[in-house]
Amino acid sequence: MTRGWVRELVGWLLAAAIALIVAGTIASSPRSGMLFDDGDSLVVALLSRSILAGDPLDWAMSSVLFLPEVAVFVALRALLPLDVDALLAVSAVLNLLALYGAIRLVAGRARTGRSPILWSLIALTAFGVLAMTESSPSRDALELASLQLTTTYYAATVVAVVLTIGLVRRMLDAPRFSVALVITLGVVAMLSTLSNPLYLAWATAPLGVLLAISAWRSPQRERLVGMLAVLVGGSALGLLTRIPFSAWIANTGAGYADPSRWLESLAYYGELSIVRLQTPPGALAAVISTALLTFAVIRTRRATDAGERLVAASAWIVPVLVVAGAIALGTHAARYLQPVAFAPVLALVAVPRPLVFSRARTRAAAAIVAALLLIGGSVSIPRLAAAAHRPDDDLACVTDWVDASGRTGAGQFWTVRLPKLHLADPSRLVQVDHRLDGYAWLVDRADFTPDATASFLIEDAQTVPWELPVQADPERRIDCGRYTVVDFGDASLPIGPAHS
Repeated sequence: MTRGWVRELVGWLLAAAIALIVAGTIASSPRSGMLFDDGDSLVVALLSRSILAGDPLDWAMSSVLFLPEVAVFVALRALLPLDVDALLAVSAVLNLLALYGAIRLVAGRARTGRSPILWSLIALTAFGVLAMTESSPSRDALELASLQLTTTYYAATVVAVVLTIGLVRRMLDAPRFSVALVITLGVVAMLSTLSNPLYLAWATAPLGVLLAISAWRSPQRERLVGMLAVLVGGSALGLLTRIPFSAWIANTGAGYADPSRWLESLAYYGELSIVRLQTPPGALAAVISTALLTFAVIRTRRATDAGERLVAASAWIVPVLVVAGAIALGTHAARYLQPVAFAPVLALVAVPRPLVFSRARTRAAAAIVAALLLIGGSVSIPRLAAAAHRPDDDLACVTDWVDASGRTGAGQFWTVRLPKLHLADPSRLVQVDHRLDGYAWLVDRADFTPDATASFLIEDAQTVPWELPVQADPERRIDCGRYTVVDFGDASLPIGPAHS
């Protein structure tokens, strides 16, 4: 038992080293904008700040509530004396560690003839390599693995899907019915659906199909049907639990689907794939993903028990069904396809047999690899810290000016989010559209008071030309690099009614 705990601890330590290497690489690339600067990526940081400040909390959220992400970020913010970018960096590492924990659950119990810790680390490494091939600053790029490092792009849902597969596998492997596992499966399904209905598309639907097919001729039919009922029931309860949060949900997500545009969706995702394949790292990622999917199919055919077969089948059936469903629904968002990145690596832990080498060679190789990982992880800490504290003179110019002005201004979504997060008082910047109407999207609606006005505007390259409700000439323009502060002095520009 003691040796087992030691091995698990070593596994977590090496997983932390891998997470640091991956996070340090991503944070040092152009993809770092998705971690620290992207308008969508900042909602969890903004909301957690609002919670800790004791604000009334009248937030306009999307269909995703980010409940696990917010809970973790609030805890980090309360416990660690770090600035927000450093907390985002810590969160990136923790997201990868959480994924390792979920993969470790999928790998099954350690027993004779099995090396689940080793193969869980190999699976995390494979996922990390996929993430490190991604360097585009675009949120629309088909670069899916690196999204796991953000606080916003469904990191908790990714972990929940893998946890669900792991729980089902453990239930199939268990010699007796386990009430604890059943309850845990139901709770994971409920909380995940409550936080993000995308769990239905990534887990409930594809795993439901897989469980139903598996139960058709299986001697474990009753157990499989029971797991299916718990999964579906927990998901349904999660949907019902969303009702008390309806005031926060500004968009249910139904408008994102338009089956009549399936052909456009196919062309859109096809174009993203072509762009990705045109770069050597993208081509490498495609080769790795294809190899993993092929391996998953082979493992499915050669599986010797229900648990192995379910994990191996999930590794290729889940991404296939998710991609087919995304196209059939006419969606146009690369982030919906994240199972293509994380599900195939589960094939590596479907049957985690020990590597066939002599004991001496195995120990020597393990020691060398572990030492390299620990060194790489140690080196990545200052690298990640440097990326989190990279000077942004343009941002500092804007926030210093706004803080010093003591006045309230406005800006459009993609422009204003980052300065708003870094202000001493975020309410000094109101999020608006190009007509100066309030834009209630991923923001606290307390900003939109009936008599709200702005005496300056923030602009950058993403700002849509203004159509102001009143005629007004700016007194001056303050150049802040990529930002411009358009100062109207004593003039008051009325902010119109809020909409989402």
